[in-house]
This record gives sequence, C-alpha cells and structure tokens, in this order.
Amino acid sequence: MVFDGNCNFCGLWIQRWRQLTGDAIDYLPSQDPQIAARFPEIPREHFENSVQLIEPDGEVFSGAEAVFRALARNPRMEWPLELYLSSPAFSGFTELAYKFVASHRTGFSFLTRLLWGKHVEKSDYFLTRWVFLRALGAIYLIAFISFWVQMPGLIGHNGIMPEGQLMSAVEEQAAQQGADQDWFSQLPTLCWLNSSDNFLHFQCAAGVVLALLLIVGIAPVPALALLWLLYLSLITVGGAFFGFQWDNLLLEVGFLSIFFAPLRLLPKFSREAPPSRIALWLLRVLLFKLMFSSGCVKLTSGDPAWRNLTALTFHYQTQPLPTWIAWYANLAPLWFMKFSCAAMFTIELGAPFLIFTPRRIRFIGAAALASLQMLILLTGNYTFFNFLTLALCLLLLDDFLFQKILKTRIPRHPEIKKALHWPLTVTIPLAIIFTSVSLLQVLTVFGINGRGLLPRRIAVADEWLESYRTINGYGLFAVMTTERHEIIVQGSNDGVHWLDYEFKYKPGDVMQRPQFIAPLQPRLDWQMWFAALSNYQDNPWFENFCLRLLQGSPEVLALLKKNPFPDQPPKYIRAEVYNYRFTSFAERRATGAWWKRELIGEYLPPVSLHE
Repeated sequence: MVFDGNCNFCGLWIQRWRQLTGDAIDYLPSQDPQIAARFPEIPREHFENSVQLIEPDGEVFSGAEAVFRALARNPRMEWPLELYLSSPAFSGFTELAYKFVASHRTGFSFLTRLLWGKHVEKSDYFLTRWVFLRALGAIYLIAFISFWVQMPGLIGHNGIMPEGQLMSAVEEQAAQQGADQDWFSQLPTLCWLNSSDNFLHFQCAAGVVLALLLIVGIAPVPALALLWLLYLSLITVGGAFFGFQWDNLLLEVGFLSIFFAPLRLLPKFSREAPPSRIALWLLRVLLFKLMFSSGCVKLTSGDPAWRNLTALTFHYQTQPLPTWIAWYANLAPLWFMKFSCAAMFTIELGAPFLIFTPRRIRFIGAAALASLQMLILLTGNYTFFNFLTLALCLLLLDDFLFQKILKTRIPRHPEIKKALHWPLTVTIPLAIIFTSVSLLQVLTVFGINGRGLLPRRIAVADEWLESYRTINGYGLFAVMTTERHEIIVQGSNDGVHWLDYEFKYKPGDVMQRPQFIAPLQPRLDWQMWFAALSNYQDNPWFENFCLRLLQGSPEVLALLKKNPFPDQPPKYIRAEVYNYRFTSFAERRATGAWWKRELIGEYLPPVSLHE
C-alpha cells in the first residue's frame, strides 16, 4: 500500500493498519524515489489524493476499497470488505466519506491527535497490568493486616460478636434442617472447616502472605483466587463489621482480576500473554458502575441537600471520620461549597462516560476521577476505598503512557503467541453474567426492578451470587447526614461518678485533632458512627460491646485508646449521645478545641452484670 508520507493524518493511521495486517501488507510512502519507477502506470496525483493498494497480480485499488482490502488480510477484519462488496449503499457512503476526509486531512489530523495523541494503534497493557496488580496486592495487604490486628476484639472468642458462636448456631440449624440446602452458598466461609480463633489468625496470615506474593509477582492467578476466597470467608463471618461497600468492591475487583492476571507462575514481560481485553473491559465497566451509581443515588434519593448543592455544608463535619483538613474545608464560603458539590456531580455523572472514549479523552476521564478521589482522601478517612478506586483508574492508562513515565520498553518474544491465556469459553460467559447483573444494579438506582427483564438463567445466577458479594451495587451517602451524633460510652463503680471510654479515632474528646488514618479502617469506630444514627436496640453488637466492657475483655479494650478502669472492670456501663460540631476559627483560637458538643440525652441506660 502506498500512502502520502507528507500527510500526518495518513502516517498516524498507517501505524494502526500496519499493526492489524502485520507482514501481509508493505506500507510505503509515495515520496520514496522507487515508487515512481516501480509503478509508472499510476499517475502521481493518484498517490496524493488517496492510498493505493497494489496487489501481487498488479491490480490497483484506491480509496475506501483499498483500505478494506488491506484490512481484510486480518481474518477478524474481513467483514468490512464483504459488506463493501455486497452493499452498494455501504460502498457509496464509505467512498464519499473517504473523499471528504481526504480533502480535509489537516482538520482530521488535528482531531486524531486531540483524541488519540501520537498513538492510534491498538494499545498494549502489559505495564498497566503490572502496576495495577501490585497496587491491588498492596491494598489486599493493608486490608488483611488492618483486620488481623482488630480481629480478636471484633469476632474472636472474647470479642464483641464471636465468630464461633455464629458458626455454632448455623451448624445447629443445618443439623436440624438436614443437608438438602446448600449451606456454604448461604454462608460462604472457610470457617465451616474450623471456627477457632487460631483458624481466623491463619486466614489473616495466609492473606498477608498471598498479598506479598501478588506484589512480587509470583503465581498471580492462584494468589488472587485464594485472596478472594479468604477475604470472602472473613467478611462472611465478620457480620456488621464487614458490611461496607469497599469490602464488596475489593471482592469484585479481586475476582475480575483473576482473569486479568498472567497465567504463568513466574510471569515475564517477554513471555506473557497479553492481558485479556474482556477482563480489562469488565474492570472498566466496574469503575463506570461504581462512579456513575454514586452520583445517581444522590439525585434519585430526593435529598434536598444534594439537589440544592448544600450537602457539603454538612458533610465535612458529619462524615464518619473526618481529617483535620475537613475542619478547614468546613469554613469555606457557601458559594465555594456549592461549586465543589456541582463539580463532584459533574465528575461522578460525566467522567465515567469518558472511560469508553479514545485514549486521550479517556486519560482526561482518569485524571478527573483520580482528582476527585484525592480530594476525598484529603478530607475524610474512607479506609482503602479511595486507593482501590485509584487503582481502577490506572486501567484507563496504557503502555504507551507507562513506557514514557517509567522510561522503559517491553521486549517481546517469538513464543508470545504460544503463551497461556484465558479461553473465550471462560471470559465470554463471565462478561455476559457480569454486564447483565451490573445493568440490573444500575437500573435499581433509578427505581427500576430489572430482574424481570433479564433471561431467567441470568436472574437465577444473580440470586445465587448475592451471598458471594462479588457483583455489587454501589452508592455512598445517598442521603446526607445533617447532624453529627456521637455516642459516649461511660463506666462507673457507684452509679454516680462516670468516666469516659476514649476511642482511638472517632470524635470524643473535643480537644483531639481529627487524624489521617486511611487506608487502615478502625471498624469499631466506624460502627459507632452508624450506631448513633439509630438506637441500641437496632444494634445488637453494641449491647455485646458493653457486656465485654463490664467483663473487662482485654481483646475488646485493645480496640480503645483509653480504659478508665485499668485495675478492674466497672460495675455499670451507660451511653449518652451528644451533638458534635466543628468549632469556628474564633472558638478554636480561644479554647484550642476542634469540636464543640451538646448533650442530647441517654442512648443506653445504665447496665450491670448483676442486674
């Protein structure tokens, strides 16, 4: 094929065609001195007007037909030529379109660079996958370590909600109802094998080791599969302490990443199969679902704070665990908070659609989504949620960019075509189920029950997969909390003089500065925020928590910052609820306090082990 070598537009797209056709087509610039000598029968102006495809038998084709005949050397690109030859309407339209583009090459060259940059050829994602999997490994590592240190006090045998009691109750129920039911699918956990604290420790330790293997790149697929299984096992028995959207998100990302990772036990760039395009597409769809749903739920909830853009006037001080930067952000003028809220909606509702655009526009979408996550990180502690979302944003980049950033190139090996890869018989059914269920979940945000619209088998699969928490719906802060209620737990030996239990991170002492603790998650502190939104009767774990304080459980006390009864447990426990607000500049300058509080009333009446 001969093309105009002085045309930037032609040069860019020839790179793409060369990639598609391989060695089947030779691409030569018309300015090559040998061209005129080799093809004297072709007038010079023909080369300047359109590409010329010269077949081995000497037959010459130009324009759109030349393009289609060249691309047909790729078996997957035969259909455009077949359509061209069989449909006069299609052939006529494409030839007109080709002539229009050819006569406006300067404008289309600008448009191409605007949308794709210097690379219009199909991108590779070897480096993208390498960076993403190590980021995911680090997040898994943080998640397992963070839970491991809290596990004894949360679900250990002396913890707030002992996992052993849960498994004993379920096993007893299973024994009564017989073995006809699939109990594992209802409660998918490895604790069916062993419900001891030692086995919980083993699962956490195994998760840490596997996360390290993923980070260093050893056996990534087995590591990811076992990490998913272990995390599912722990969150299943974690009860209220694992009911967070980021736990579900980690499971979903981790599961899809099994099909994105290289299948070799010791991967090398030179011998790896390319990442599955289907798995990459599914991870991008997940990012779309996460961000778009988060924006939609705020509008569809009907909350006036979101609709009139005043939500941030409450959010900074009412969110579960604000940082000290949130204190300053809370003092911003109203117009700035409304502008910030509008910008957030623009990103959450608009940027997700850029995920599916040409590479340069996709990069802009990645930058917008990442910027939003960074701003959230500065003002609030949302554990590893923002870091996991940032990791998904990495998948919007490609190797052209990473090679430039990392200043490296990936060597390719002739055996690459023989490398192991996931077969389409696995990835296509996965894509059908995942996209169908995800569509259902997005429709649910708009109040549409889409389950009846799905094929029966997909609907059944959706119901069966629900307990595995691996294809999920998302949407944080659908309704903005306008007041911050904090539960203050107190102990006493005489029922008259009461001392406060201090938590490590949640607001209590008004003088304590809000901290940066993400990506770690103090799960008890988080649950205290949710408990304050209702009453203790709706939170059985809170009653168990107070019971453990009366018993002086060292595992539970280790979750707290200060135990006001170090020698022996108190005789009485009670809880009061306060309304907390950030102080103003003047109030903080005068008192040094970050918070001010006002007593609302009793949350839990005094309780004792002896009553």
